[in-house]
Amino acid sequence: MRILLVEDNQALADGLSAILRGTGHAVDAVSDGASADAAISAEAFDLVILDLTLPEMDGLEVLRAMRARQNRAAVLILTARGAAEDKVKGLDLGADDYMSKPFDISEFEARVRMLLRRQAGLRSSALSFGGVDLDLNSRTFSAGGTPLDIPARELGLLEILFLRAGKVVSKEAIIQSLAAFDDDLSANAIEQYVSRLRKRMAPHGLTVRTARGIGYYLDKAAPV
Repeated sequence: MRILLVEDNQALADGLSAILRGTGHAVDAVSDGASADAAISAEAFDLVILDLTLPEMDGLEVLRAMRARQNRAAVLILTARGAAEDKVKGLDLGADDYMSKPFDISEFEARVRMLLRRQAGLRSSALSFGGVDLDLNSRTFSAGGTPLDIPARELGLLEILFLRAGKVVSKEAIIQSLAAFDDDLSANAIEQYVSRLRKRMAPHGLTVRTARGIGYYLDKAAPV
């Protein structure tokens, strides 16, 4: 999943970015409202974590402009403004959730998981396809109760395909979900990850099929 963090406190931004990247998400961080507005206009994000008091453009203005463009990415407002009227205004403008600073990191992580799960249209954190299970809370895969050891990029790719099992996901959508601003992720690199993932999933009855010229989709492997 791809996340945009909009926070002008550099220490907090660095800490939250490290936490989110540590759970396998692609994270872009900007420190002012104008940069946030430009990023949201140009890129596709699953979640925007948005401070309200920002240089150049207020966070509520960023949110208003985002929703005016019909951008439906989930938004978590994260701010030191604790007044009820600010919370109500943010929610009325289309925010999905609101946390006041200071906050508990474990609660922050739980809210991020909840919003990403909701964004994917899921009610449960436990998913199964074929003989493989996905726990969205821990972002871990298992087969027959045994955890699968999957490198970070392949895990991210499998998660994207797993959440849309049976449906074609374009290469462009995969690159956008896996890569942050400063990542150099090419279509050729995606092909290599797909090839490795096919080998890794073969013992568990799953495969990644190619929709030529379009992208890839997760499918159950034919019995041998």
